[in-house]
Amino acid sequence: MEFAVRYYTKTGNTKRLAEAMADVLSVEALPISEPINEQVDLLFLGNSYYAFNIDKEVKDFIASLDKNLVGKIVNFGSAAMLNSTYKKVKAEADKAGIAMYDKEFHCKGEFKGIHKGRPNEDDCKAAAEFARTFVE
Repeated sequence: MEFAVRYYTKTGNTKRLAEAMADVLSVEALPISEPINEQVDLLFLGNSYYAFNIDKEVKDFIASLDKNLVGKIVNFGSAAMLNSTYKKVKAEADKAGIAMYDKEFHCKGEFKGIHKGRPNEDDCKAAAEFARTFVE
Protein backbone atom coordinates (compact mmCIF):
# COMPACT_ATOMS: atom_id res chain seq x y z
CA MET A 1 0.00 0.00 0.00
CA GLU A 2 1.28 3.46 -0.91
CA PHE A 3 0.93 6.32 1.60
CA ALA A 4 1.42 10.08 1.62
CA VAL A 5 1.17 12.53 4.53
CA ARG A 6 0.30 16.18 4.00
CA TYR A 7 -0.61 18.74 6.64
CA TYR A 8 -1.66 22.33 7.13
CA THR A 9 -0.75 24.07 10.37
CA LYS A 10 -0.50 27.58 11.74
CA THR A 11 0.77 26.57 15.18
CA GLY A 12 2.91 23.48 14.52
CA ASN A 13 0.49 21.17 16.35
CA THR A 14 -0.65 19.29 13.26
CA LYS A 15 2.91 19.04 11.97
CA ARG A 16 3.92 17.10 15.10
CA LEU A 17 1.07 14.63 14.55
CA ALA A 18 1.93 14.35 10.84
CA GLU A 19 5.57 13.55 11.60
CA ALA A 20 4.58 10.85 14.12
CA MET A 21 2.31 9.22 11.54
CA ALA A 22 4.76 9.58 8.66
CA ASP A 23 7.50 7.87 10.66
CA VAL A 24 5.31 4.77 11.07
CA LEU A 25 4.22 4.89 7.42
CA SER A 26 7.84 5.25 6.21
CA VAL A 27 7.12 8.43 4.27
CA GLU A 28 7.93 12.11 4.77
CA ALA A 29 5.37 14.47 6.30
CA LEU A 30 5.08 17.42 3.94
CA PRO A 31 3.05 20.63 3.99
CA ILE A 32 0.09 20.88 1.62
CA SER A 33 2.17 23.20 -0.55
CA GLU A 34 3.78 19.97 -1.82
CA PRO A 35 1.43 18.41 -4.39
CA ILE A 36 0.60 14.73 -4.72
CA ASN A 37 2.24 13.69 -8.01
CA GLU A 38 2.37 9.94 -7.43
CA GLN A 39 -0.22 7.23 -6.96
CA VAL A 40 -1.20 6.85 -3.28
CA ASP A 41 -3.74 4.50 -1.80
CA LEU A 42 -4.16 6.60 1.34
CA LEU A 43 -3.46 10.29 1.76
CA PHE A 44 -3.23 11.23 5.43
CA LEU A 45 -4.39 14.85 5.53
CA GLY A 46 -3.76 16.88 8.68
CA ASN A 47 -5.73 20.03 9.36
CA SER A 48 -7.62 21.94 12.04
CA TYR A 49 -10.31 24.52 12.55
CA TYR A 50 -9.51 28.16 11.97
CA ALA A 51 -12.42 30.54 12.51
CA PHE A 52 -14.81 27.56 12.76
CA ASN A 53 -13.90 26.09 9.37
CA ILE A 54 -11.02 24.40 7.60
CA ASP A 55 -8.65 26.89 6.01
CA LYS A 56 -9.11 27.92 2.38
CA GLU A 57 -5.66 26.50 1.63
CA VAL A 58 -6.87 23.05 2.73
CA LYS A 59 -9.97 23.39 0.55
CA ASP A 60 -7.82 24.44 -2.41
CA PHE A 61 -5.41 21.55 -1.82
CA ILE A 62 -8.24 19.02 -1.81
CA ALA A 63 -9.71 20.58 -4.97
CA SER A 64 -6.29 20.28 -6.65
CA LEU A 65 -6.00 16.54 -6.00
CA ASP A 66 -6.18 14.19 -8.96
CA LYS A 67 -8.83 11.60 -8.14
CA ASN A 68 -6.92 9.14 -10.34
CA LEU A 69 -3.88 9.43 -8.05
CA VAL A 70 -5.49 9.43 -4.60
CA GLY A 71 -7.45 6.40 -3.39
CA LYS A 72 -8.82 7.76 -0.11
CA ILE A 73 -8.18 10.60 2.31
CA VAL A 74 -7.55 9.77 5.96
CA ASN A 75 -8.37 12.80 8.10
CA PHE A 76 -6.36 13.78 11.19
CA GLY A 77 -5.74 16.82 13.31
CA SER A 78 -6.09 18.64 16.59
CA ALA A 79 -8.18 21.53 17.83
CA ALA A 80 -8.55 23.44 21.08
CA MET A 81 -12.23 24.24 20.97
CA LEU A 82 -13.96 22.13 18.35
CA ASN A 83 -13.84 18.46 17.57
CA SER A 84 -13.21 16.71 14.29
CA THR A 85 -12.90 18.43 10.91
CA TYR A 86 -14.03 15.19 9.23
CA LYS A 87 -17.37 16.53 7.90
CA LYS A 88 -15.74 19.69 6.50
CA VAL A 89 -12.96 17.72 4.79
CA LYS A 90 -15.43 15.13 3.49
CA ALA A 91 -17.56 17.87 1.91
CA GLU A 92 -14.50 19.08 -0.01
CA ALA A 93 -13.40 15.53 -0.88
CA ASP A 94 -16.89 14.76 -2.21
CA LYS A 95 -16.63 17.80 -4.52
CA ALA A 96 -13.25 16.48 -5.76
CA GLY A 97 -14.61 12.95 -6.24
CA ILE A 98 -12.26 11.42 -3.67
CA ALA A 99 -13.43 8.97 -1.02
CA MET A 100 -12.79 9.44 2.68
CA TYR A 101 -11.65 6.69 5.02
CA ASP A 102 -14.35 6.27 7.67
CA LYS A 103 -12.01 6.52 10.68
CA GLU A 104 -9.78 9.42 11.68
CA PHE A 105 -7.39 10.61 14.36
CA HIS A 106 -8.21 13.68 16.42
CA CYS A 107 -6.85 15.06 19.68
CA LYS A 108 -6.84 18.30 21.64
CA GLY A 109 -4.50 21.04 20.49
CA GLU A 110 -3.16 24.05 22.34
CA PHE A 111 -4.47 27.46 21.37
CA LYS A 112 -3.90 30.63 23.41
CA GLY A 113 -3.21 28.67 26.58
CA ILE A 114 -6.15 26.30 26.26
CA HIS A 115 -5.00 22.64 26.45
CA LYS A 116 -1.44 23.78 27.16
CA GLY A 117 1.20 21.49 25.69
CA ARG A 118 -1.19 19.54 23.47
CA PRO A 119 -0.70 17.63 21.35
CA ASN A 120 1.74 16.11 23.80
CA GLU A 121 3.97 13.05 23.62
CA ASP A 122 1.05 10.75 24.44
CA ASP A 123 -1.02 12.31 21.64
CA CYS A 124 1.83 11.79 19.16
CA LYS A 125 2.17 8.17 20.29
CA ALA A 126 -1.58 7.70 19.80
CA ALA A 127 -1.30 9.23 16.30
CA ALA A 128 1.53 6.81 15.49
CA GLU A 129 -0.54 3.88 16.77
CA PHE A 130 -3.45 4.99 14.59
CA ALA A 131 -1.14 5.06 11.55
CA ARG A 132 0.31 1.67 12.50
CA THR A 133 -3.13 0.07 12.02
CA PHE A 134 -2.77 0.75 8.30
CA VAL A 135 0.56 -1.04 7.90
CA GLU A 136 -0.03 -4.19 9.94
